[in-house]
Amino acid sequence: MNHGPTAGLSLKPEHYADALARRADGLWFEVHPENYMSLGGPRLAWLEAVRREHPLSLHGVGMSLAADEPPDAGHLAALRRLVDRFEPFVVSEHLAWSTRRGAYHPDLLPFPRSRAALDRVADNVSRMQDALGRPVLIENPALYVALDGHDFDEVGFLTALHRRTGCGLLVDVNNVHVGAANLGYDPAAYLAALPAAAIGEIHLAGHALDAGGRLLIDSHDAPVAEPVWALLDDLLARIGPRPVLIERDDALPPFETLMVERERAAAALAAAAEAPVDA
Repeated sequence: MNHGPTAGLSLKPEHYADALARRADGLWFEVHPENYMSLGGPRLAWLEAVRREHPLSLHGVGMSLAADEPPDAGHLAALRRLVDRFEPFVVSEHLAWSTRRGAYHPDLLPFPRSRAALDRVADNVSRMQDALGRPVLIENPALYVALDGHDFDEVGFLTALHRRTGCGLLVDVNNVHVGAANLGYDPAAYLAALPAAAIGEIHLAGHALDAGGRLLIDSHDAPVAEPVWALLDDLLARIGPRPVLIERDDALPPFETLMVERERAAAALAAAAEAPVDA
């Protein structure tokens, strides 16, 4: 099966039947592996049915790669079982932490990008890749507060992590837009500085204003905003086509509404394929 640059959707149980029945050129689906780390049951059966018709990617939210301890061995083993079973064309995780000393926090938490943190995250990414027997993609986080203690800007940290571990990058363009609005940096300059060869996948999602109207929140409960689409076009013009995912995790619309956004992403990829890549 050809796993070239195409456009996909995040897959939720409400849309299993639609996903199984839908046929579109290059359509693929992404799931959070943590929702499928069981030894049986209806969710795995549904995912196997979808996998017979469409490529899958696994996008983790629980590995806690930036924690000050190694990834949980049981979590790694469960992820390896899913990778072996479903043969995803991409496995990805977040540049964040969510667990410490047995406590789990239901958020992807930030950390100071220090040299010590680079050593720690690189070691954990390498452990993950060794356990899975394959490279993974690491996603840039959504940012809400300016932390002290950085030795790297975010692009520099991601680039160094890529060079040290051989991991690829998952570029969440909405996260870049959200972080730029909240912390006051230039999203176009951020994207322009990323190493093109390292980028293996792109995410698009919706966002919202917080209750005070001061922060953008990476809410995944709304359509992709026009400034995010514009950033995608600029990024594809520089790096060429890469797999693009429409993420929607809350306030789910009908499946066909999501397919409209997916088709817009597919059109952007087609246009990028026909245009010369920027030097």
